[in-house]
Amino acid sequence: MTASRNPQAGPDRIVAIGLLTQRDLDVLGSGFRRSFSVEDDHAFADLLEALDEIEEVSVTLPPG
Repeated sequence: MTASRNPQAGPDRIVAIGLLTQRDLDVLGSGFRRSFSVEDDHAFADLLEALDEIEEVSVTLPPG
């Protein structure tokens, strides 16, 4: 599959990619249908470890 470089490429253009747990998918429910399972692979272990070490950031939005 190739992604279009045109940002106006229609309704099926990719707008986000995420790493979700099964619990995340359960919370999203049946309305979230396009997930692709991946095998347990250690090719990205260093990246996942670095992501796990990131501290949570709180964001306060202005009212309105």
